[in-house]
Amino acid sequence: MNMPVRHRPGSLLESTAPSLSWGGPITSEIDELFQRMEHLLESAGAAPSLGAGTHWAPLADMHETDDAYIIEAELPGVKREDIDVEVSGQGLHISGEYRQSEREGVLRRTTRRTGSFEYRALLPADVKAEEVTASLADGVLTVTVPKTQATMPRHIDITT
Repeated sequence: MNMPVRHRPGSLLESTAPSLSWGGPITSEIDELFQRMEHLLESAGAAPSLGAGTHWAPLADMHETDDAYIIEAELPGVKREDIDVEVSGQGLHISGEYRQSEREGVLRRTTRRTGSFEYRALLPADVKAEEVTASLADGVLTVTVPKTQATMPRHIDITT
């Protein structure tokens, strides 16, 4: 699907490099490329969205042991009842909401994220969805997803 080309006067390239004499078409193409990449990263959850009502993705690690995949997501200050964990097929979906605390006075500056969050991961193999466990301790959500017997590594003895 072709996207319409939009040209905004005063774009970043025009203001920082006017001496390059780049015409309108090249700068509008670069602006469009940046917009498409931003949209792609936001929809994939890889980049934080700055708009109201959008989701942000928590920092998370996924590692593999012999019998399970373990996902550790940083969710400081989020209450257990505000987190949902779902496993379907090979997909893991962690979502919820971080509610802003009530404050007295005027808030002058904030860098903490609030609102809805969402983390999605595609697991590399079939898992036992009915045996998934999750625990929340010290602001870290740990989800343990057991592997099926077929995907577990098996040691084979060599005979002579």
